[in-house]
Amino acid sequence: MSDIEKIKQLRESTGAGFKDCNSALKEAAGDLNKAVEILRVKGISKASKKMSRVAKEGVIAASGDKLKTSIIEVNCETDFVAKNENFVNFVKELSLLNNECNSDKDKLNKVKMKNGQSVEENLVSMIAKIGEKITIGRVKTIKNSNSKNFVYQHSTVKDNLSKLAVVVSIETKEDSEKVDLFGKQLTMHIAAMNPIALNSENISKEILDKEKELIAEELKNSGKPEDIANKISIGKINKFKEESSLISQAWVMEPKKKVKDIISELKISDLKINEFFRIKIGE
Repeated sequence: MSDIEKIKQLRESTGAGFKDCNSALKEAAGDLNKAVEILRVKGISKASKKMSRVAKEGVIAASGDKLKTSIIEVNCETDFVAKNENFVNFVKELSLLNNECNSDKDKLNKVKMKNGQSVEENLVSMIAKIGEKITIGRVKTIKNSNSKNFVYQHSTVKDNLSKLAVVVSIETKEDSEKVDLFGKQLTMHIAAMNPIALNSENISKEILDKEKELIAEELKNSGKPEDIANKISIGKINKFKEESSLISQAWVMEPKKKVKDIISELKISDLKINEFFRIKIGE
């Protein structure tokens, strides 16, 4: 096999550039297997150098069905790379594997992709080939045997890839167009209103404490008497809870009503929102 043929084979198997393949072959004295290993080590080195960079762009992929749905965020440095065909194909395959792994990142990193290499190995190769920091961000799988999942994706990049995604799990024995329409509208509401929790009881103490600190700082220099300031603080916290809880939020399509009012109007006694997940690139 000629050197040119070896370089071509190396490029096809590793995705590395002509110059890197030629250099690796020379270093390996023409041994293809050794050249592959050299390129792999160089790829890891290149990848490690890029890990200090900021990767705030990327895409979100959704996969699965109504009973089990998974969301995965894959970040890169630029929107240009987020639309790159190699990057897009990598994320699509990764999304399916993530659903199989139930969003277990450790398991996902070790699983083999179609080319026989692990996700972790492919990630290193992708970084070396594209020249940007690429990371697997937030992941989530929602699976409830008694519920139905609804997915909404906004700012679609391609196929099932987007900049924002929502999945919500609704439980009810009723299977009707009314339930499907509500599920679809609810995902759009969550995308627009960005609730923190299902209800006020589910908002973490950490988030509430931080909000209280911000309100206290705001009122500190207001000049208001302490008892009045305390009442204002309580009112602001209650408003924050209401606006941050899905159930008590104003319904985005009819703001005079709350989400809980819309649920009541459906007149489906066993309907319950089990959980939801919202993710947006850059947030």
